[in-house]
Amino acid sequence: MTIVDTPERRQLRELTRAFVTREVLPHLADWERAGEVPRSLHETAAKIGLLGVGFPESVGGSGGDLLDSIIVTEEIIRSGGSSGLVAALFTHGIALPHMVAAAGARLGPSLGTSLGGERTTNDDLIDRYVRPTLAGTMIGALAITEPDGGSDVAAIRTTARRDGDHYVVNGSKTYITSGVRADFVTTAVCTDFPGSGELSLLVIDKGLPGFTVGRRLEKLGWHCSDTAELSFVDVRVPAANRIGAENTGFLAIMQHFASERLSLATQAYATAQRSVELAARWCRDRSTFGRPLASRQLIRHRLAEMHTRAEAARAYVHEVAARVAAGEPVVTEVAMAKNVAVAACDHVVDAALQLHGGFGYLRDAEVERHYRDARILGIGGGTTEIMNEIIAKGMGL
Repeated sequence: MTIVDTPERRQLRELTRAFVTREVLPHLADWERAGEVPRSLHETAAKIGLLGVGFPESVGGSGGDLLDSIIVTEEIIRSGGSSGLVAALFTHGIALPHMVAAAGARLGPSLGTSLGGERTTNDDLIDRYVRPTLAGTMIGALAITEPDGGSDVAAIRTTARRDGDHYVVNGSKTYITSGVRADFVTTAVCTDFPGSGELSLLVIDKGLPGFTVGRRLEKLGWHCSDTAELSFVDVRVPAANRIGAENTGFLAIMQHFASERLSLATQAYATAQRSVELAARWCRDRSTFGRPLASRQLIRHRLAEMHTRAEAARAYVHEVAARVAAGEPVVTEVAMAKNVAVAACDHVVDAALQLHGGFGYLRDAEVERHYRDARILGIGGGTTEIMNEIIAKGMGL
């Protein structure tokens, strides 16, 4: 028994596996072709307690911590789901944490103030957005990336100018996961001049005048996860929809990068593990020249190497996640965990598809979906190159 293998977490795995088997596998191919998952899936996941894992019960969640969230993500993929499904169903994992943290912060000693001296409380945001989302009746998204900004968060140019009890928002966002279906978007805006780095977070409701969801972006992978461009033209957003104090958005975004990166690392090693399982099964069943593929030493050694890489990545991600859950400031280690898991995944999915031969290249092959979906994992949440910069900084370079 380990910290991620307790009786309670085994039950969580079983619950997740049953959910995927019953609610996901019969429909996943159709969702891939439709380009999104149905809203009803959010409600179903909420009713059995999966949607709220990792969020405190006080805000409508199911309790648990980062490690429990990792268990759910891992088991969804290991049971035949995909990282694209995780992205679509659990977008609230990046849309809500800033609101939850800001609401909890008011209980501490450093209660913030902002323009006009108003108290920075977010209980109203919890009731209007967090609880309904964790109940599966609303969908949220996080909008940070801009067309000319990429991963440079401090260079955000979408502006929010204070006008009485509203902010007037102008700008655009791109690559927004669940941007088509989202009812609201937690949006990073510049509350000073464009590119100043003085950022705030606003919750912007779909349907506000001037807020336009642009074209649905077609992607290499994550086909069941809708992705959109967003445009804001003189959108009036109530100041009450600001998360935390003004100009604290950059720090809030940075503080929640660790959990996002570990989620992507989990998706990477879990995809690798699932691909090993699929490849091993195929090599046992597939015969060439009168013998099963698995009877050949070359094939067995290839599978052994794939399995080793996937399991080593899993062990390291779990170790780092446990330290994050314990409150340790392990920024460098989180970056290393993401890169280690992504590298393992890249190697394994390529080898797994190769072992499947021509069948692996077909849309009917599960390994083909994992091959496509895996490519985004070294880009989202901070690219591999940015992770290397963080690691180098941690080395004192």
